[in-house]
Amino acid sequence: MSETPPPAQSQPYPGRTEPMRPRPQDEMRDYEGRGLLAGRRALITGGDSGIGRAVAVAFAKEGADVVFGYLSEDDDARHTVDLVREQGRTAVAVRGDLADESFCAELVRRAVAELGGIDVLVEHAATQRPVEKFTDLTTEQLRRTFDVNVMGVFWTVREALPHMPEGSAIIITGSINGLRGNARLIDYASSKAAVMNLSASLSQTLRDQGIRVNCVAPGPVWTPLIPATLGEKGAEGFGEQAPVGRAAEPDEIAPSFVFFASDRLSSYYTGETLAPTGGEIQGS
Repeated sequence: MSETPPPAQSQPYPGRTEPMRPRPQDEMRDYEGRGLLAGRRALITGGDSGIGRAVAVAFAKEGADVVFGYLSEDDDARHTVDLVREQGRTAVAVRGDLADESFCAELVRRAVAELGGIDVLVEHAATQRPVEKFTDLTTEQLRRTFDVNVMGVFWTVREALPHMPEGSAIIITGSINGLRGNARLIDYASSKAAVMNLSASLSQTLRDQGIRVNCVAPGPVWTPLIPATLGEKGAEGFGEQAPVGRAAEPDEIAPSFVFFASDRLSSYYTGETLAPTGGEIQGS
């Protein structure tokens, strides 16, 4: 993993992998699967790059077929499809905006049509935009953040549940910011707190259906969203504030999703939050 902090850089939202320096490690090249997800059918929101890409490839290496949604990053999405297919697994990318309820329904329909059902649902896609002070946070931005980060999760879970058999798993991506807040990412942190509570609530209501629901709440991770939303100042040295002194690579986070997706590894886990934060402890 790179020990060199990122230099100042920025790019248009929602961000692409190719211009990033250094390039994120998000292809799971050194990861060796053990058949933990053999024959499983996975739907991932936000699977085109970063953590979502690494999760898609890790799932494929463990034997799963994958359908993933993405906003508009066509080149990144095609590359993720290629990486999954290199493992001999099905890969389908579906373009659209999770802030649109009808797209969430269409994404689930496509996954069911392509795979025949859904055994693992990963709610990963999210958006963020920093503000200098609270009064700069507009109603429009607040609604956009919650539509993507919270409502999109509600809508896709609701649509997917009728197609998820007993023994399925739902994994929701939270954030260290959802645990302790963030002075500049106020709406984002609030939205992540909401879906982390949703994860705990769903774990209780879906327990009798035999569906496990868990959450992965990472610390700083070097993905295209960082230079696309934090700008040059925010990207420069990104992650140095973590106790380990650097941001995580997506490849370091993806195994947490494999853990929760695999009944063999986590059959006794539901309603849990796994927080790969580089040593940061909540409240410290």
